[in-house]
Amino acid sequence: MFGNTGIERRYSCVPMEWYEETHDWPDRNAVYLDLAVDLLETATNEALRRARRRADEIDAIVVVSTTGIATPSLDALLMERMRLRPTVRRLPIFGLGCVGGVIGLERAAMMARAKPGALVLFLVVELCALCFRRDDFSKSNIVATALFGDGAAAALISCYGEGPAVLGGGEFTWPESLDVMGWDVTGDGLKAIFSRDIPELVTTKLHDVTVDFLSGRGLALRDIDRFVCHPGGAKVLDALAVAFEIDPERLSESRGVLRDYGNMSAATVMFVLERTLASTTPWKRALLSSLGPGFTAGFTLLENRG
Repeated sequence: MFGNTGIERRYSCVPMEWYEETHDWPDRNAVYLDLAVDLLETATNEALRRARRRADEIDAIVVVSTTGIATPSLDALLMERMRLRPTVRRLPIFGLGCVGGVIGLERAAMMARAKPGALVLFLVVELCALCFRRDDFSKSNIVATALFGDGAAAALISCYGEGPAVLGGGEFTWPESLDVMGWDVTGDGLKAIFSRDIPELVTTKLHDVTVDFLSGRGLALRDIDRFVCHPGGAKVLDALAVAFEIDPERLSESRGVLRDYGNMSAATVMFVLERTLASTTPWKRALLSSLGPGFTAGFTLLENRG
């Protein structure tokens, strides 16, 4: 199972010795609170550096995370850590799982459009490996152990600035699909739930939903130059190529991120987007896509105006 993942390297927020001991839910969540804020601060500072902006220019924060519980939320903890302006507007998003990066990015763009001139900080952090269950030998836990890693990402969004334009987004939640993906909350932490039928669902159900989303904007699959897909796993990527009617090689950035980082849940698609933006291959339209609990497909459409 590990050999079939297509993953060569992953990152963990804790040392390997941590996994050799048992941990209850309060212990896991305490580590999540501490290290998630550390990663968000690092990601924020790097985004500000690249954009040549200052922390006191941030007007709003959107934070996506589903691998721990934080009240006050992670955005409030980050504001306190970085001494951000007390008037910053906050939107914490929980429960979207792997689709959170795509939907959260579009929500952040909506906030920027609602107040032109505002600088919106979009953040996502997922510490998936903290959910490792050393005494659980179920197939779902072994799959989760083989796939998931830790990661965080940040983006700055404004109506005035460089970079591609976010044209809009959408989502589709299939009826009677709540058991396809999610968490089972237990005394010793979060236990992954996901159906073995996900690749088949992608192959048979995603195509029509994607076509409907694009047709509402006067577009078709052939009008998309780059597919920026969350790499849920190697089989899911194969299924995505079928659903989008493209050569599997067109998902090379997604496969590369899966190889180098594993599945970091909601954060992963932002890593794929970073590689897409760094590519020298010209493009006009890009479609971000992912799947998450609900069972939900999320889309965000980008246009390169450079």
